[in-house]
Amino acid sequence: MNYWLFKSEPSVFSFEALKAKGKAGTQWDGVRNYAARNNMKAMQVGDLGFFYHSNEGLNVVGIAEVCALAHPDTTSDDPRWECVDIRAVSDMPNPPTLEEVKANPKLAEMALVRLGRLSVQPVTPAEWKEVCRMGGLTPAP
Repeated sequence: MNYWLFKSEPSVFSFEALKAKGKAGTQWDGVRNYAARNNMKAMQVGDLGFFYHSNEGLNVVGIAEVCALAHPDTTSDDPRWECVDIRAVSDMPNPPTLEEVKANPKLAEMALVRLGRLSVQPVTPAEWKEVCRMGGLTPAP
């Protein structure tokens, strides 16, 4: 299993909106960055990701699961743009803030700290465990 981080402004698409989509989830569309797109192309069904509220809140608010492999993004006529589908898994009991993540030496190399603008990021297993711990969740094995 691989781990990821999905960023969204809550006023555009919040974790609450993802939860409202239910088990079917929704496509993570509109990404127009090659690195983020390539991250999605590397995802497998069952991979987990943090759902991060950017610009407003600046915190990890939940866990999402990849529920469909990369496919054409229906919001673009350009075949270069692909996306995955994700669904909500759980809320983060104590959502870690960006400030807390940056202050944690165990997370100094995390993409969220180093590549702040990348909307879909990889997360290492060690980072996953630490952010889950910070948020009050027991990480999946």
